[in-house]
Amino acid sequence: MMTGQEVLSEYAAVADLTGQMLAAAEAGDWDHLVVLEQECTVHVNVLKRSEAAVELTASNRQAKIDCIRRILADDRKIRDLTMPWMAHLSAMINNSGTQRRLANAYGSV
Repeated sequence: MMTGQEVLSEYAAVADLTGQMLAAAEAGDWDHLVVLEQECTVHVNVLKRSEAAVELTASNRQAKIDCIRRILADDRKIRDLTMPWMAHLSAMINNSGTQRRLANAYGSV
């Protein structure tokens, strides 16, 4: 069973990782972003398994809320940076598929 301090440590780790994820997204380092996202998932899974049984003090609850706010703010910024990249990637994939279908139907020029 986790303690309240361990729960806060997990939330702090997630908040730190999302900050690093934001820095990676800002730098366009998509590979590093994926690695950090996987690390973040490990901490989130720990919280999912164990957090519900832990009762937090008022000050610990406030610290948890502060971490969650940081996580959500970073997540929003990450999404703002990754959504255009994902749209561009999707367009490239669709364009490549269209070119392949045309080449198969009409031969290459």
